[in-house]
Amino acid sequence: MTSQIIPVAPFDCIVFGGTGDLAERKLIPALYQRQRAGQLSEPTRIIGVSRSSMSDEEYRAFARAAIQEHVKPEEIDDKEVETFLARLFYVPVDVKTDNGWDALKTLIEKKPARIRAFYLAVSPALFGDIASHLKTHGLITPDSRIIVEKPIGRDLKSAMDLNDTIGKVFREDQIFRIDHYLGKETVQNLMALRFANVLYEPLWNSAHIDHVQITVAETVGLEGRADYYDKAGALRDMVQNHILQLVCLVAMEPPSSLEANAVHDEKVKVLRSLQPITPANVEEYTVRGQYRAGASSGGPVKGYLDELEGHTSNTETFVAIKAEIENWRWAGVPFYLRTGKRLAARVSEIVVTFKPIPHSIFDQGAGRILPNQLVIRLQPDEGVKQWLMIKDPGPGGMRLRHVPLDMSFAESFHERNPDAYERLIMDVVRGNQTLFMRRDEVEAAWRWIDPILEGWEDNSQPTQGYTAGTWGPSGAIALIERDGRTWHDSL
Repeated sequence: MTSQIIPVAPFDCIVFGGTGDLAERKLIPALYQRQRAGQLSEPTRIIGVSRSSMSDEEYRAFARAAIQEHVKPEEIDDKEVETFLARLFYVPVDVKTDNGWDALKTLIEKKPARIRAFYLAVSPALFGDIASHLKTHGLITPDSRIIVEKPIGRDLKSAMDLNDTIGKVFREDQIFRIDHYLGKETVQNLMALRFANVLYEPLWNSAHIDHVQITVAETVGLEGRADYYDKAGALRDMVQNHILQLVCLVAMEPPSSLEANAVHDEKVKVLRSLQPITPANVEEYTVRGQYRAGASSGGPVKGYLDELEGHTSNTETFVAIKAEIENWRWAGVPFYLRTGKRLAARVSEIVVTFKPIPHSIFDQGAGRILPNQLVIRLQPDEGVKQWLMIKDPGPGGMRLRHVPLDMSFAESFHERNPDAYERLIMDVVRGNQTLFMRRDEVEAAWRWIDPILEGWEDNSQPTQGYTAGTWGPSGAIALIERDGRTWHDSL
């Protein structure tokens, strides 16, 4: 069965940072794929904006190279590439001054009656300058949208300041705070599993669920992001946005509809229900780690401090947290969260472990009865597994085995799975904010994160070393094992 592609209305996508890494790796390939799928209507345009001096043809050459490098060869259609490249234009603009803005306005206003999507693929330090100049030069229309990437602030105060700055120029319904995790197919399937099936929702509570684990593991190191990452760390970079968004989707109450504000309202309730982690208990509920030299599938790798060229740093490259949600549905159900760099495998998954059966009718020879688990794999190999106990086939008595009912998206749906950015950019054009973050969500997340950061600083909580290529520091294992549980084997 092939999914139906519905074209979106013509639009101008103006990408600030149009020659940057995000545009090259993600945005240009994503927009090309939507061209190839027939979703871009005429006369849609993509306008790259950056300080560099470049002609339209040079920018099209840049985009062609990006497609060749970041799109699979079998997905490159020469005719569609040429059609796509013809949509591209380039304007050099210095966003901190007035240089170039008149030329951008002249180009945009050649096609005034259409949706304008301003994508800020630049440092958050430039968000205010761009928003201010867009207003000053009269580029904002009622059908304009602005798309902002993380990080949205370094703490609650800076996030509120940033939201205030953008909010002075754009209405809240025009602001799209993007978290690409929310565009992943499996993340949205979590909503379908919960709310489109009678099987799970009656069991989705503390009476039946023992605990939840969320793991976002990377095998890579800094990858040229040392300046940003050493100021951010794993808590700011991954937990405050990606992981807390996953917590919300697992724990939220059923919304009244899929309308954006109905979903956001329920997510905010989860964030506000998180039990505070304070300086008094931060060492009990959190573990910080930093990778040392070790090995990956590609061979030996440097430690974090070596990648910083010997600079002293206590920045965490790994964090594990035991979180608890103080409401009727989840009281007493711990959520174990972990994320890190240079871990044993690249994997993002949610594991919901159900409570054990109250009484076994089987004798000891049947083997150990393990709890049922629902494993939702976000990457790689997106899919869902429901682990059950069944009888091991064959004669010789009752022997039980723990096996998965396995649904691999690649095997079940024999068509290409669109990248998250493809879906999210199309939702921006449609004006659908369901998969984006509302202002109060961002700020509620920071209200929970800030005391953890303060606790680490007040207690001078050090980062625990772990060898690159392992699953993190021993403290993370102790965090979960002192509760009589273990981390799910993600390999």
